[in-house]
Amino acid sequence: MNETTQTLDHLQRGQTATVMGLTSSGLNRRRLMDLGILPGTSIAIETISPLGDPVAYRVRGAVVALRRDQASEIQIHIRTE
Repeated sequence: MNETTQTLDHLQRGQTATVMGLTSSGLNRRRLMDLGILPGTSIAIETISPLGDPVAYRVRGAVVALRRDQASEIQIHIRTE
């Protein structure tokens, strides 16, 4: 199995990734952490809005909508076969 390091805004529908870290700070970082986006968490795209922003992600059994700029602050490893 190969792993590719990216940011969450590069995740494609059908891919699953593991959160590796957050580059945001302050209240933005706190909000992401409160939503359950922590290192080691599995994350996948649930729904993409018609204009492509925001995107709804499945995180720990919940659906969380994030804007592209927020997703770009989340480092992930994309799991590929």
